[in-house]
Amino acid sequence: MARVTFDSIFTQHPDGSLEPRQRIRVGGVEFGPGVNFKNTSFGGIDFHGPQFFGHDLEIKTDNGTIVVVGVY
Repeated sequence: MARVTFDSIFTQHPDGSLEPRQRIRVGGVEFGPGVNFKNTSFGGIDFHGPQFFGHDLEIKTDNGTIVVVGVY
């Protein structure tokens, strides 16, 4: 497991949407670059919410896919 910055995992676009920089899995949902989202929850996690947005994330890697397992 590793602690990484929010910005190392997501790009924030001018419209406020987020896009993963590489393939990620959150709460059983897997997606990658090219998928922009806004006001969407994955497994109960809303990355735009104040408890997640901009916070460091706890991740692990599974066959090249980043798995978000926690937040600091």
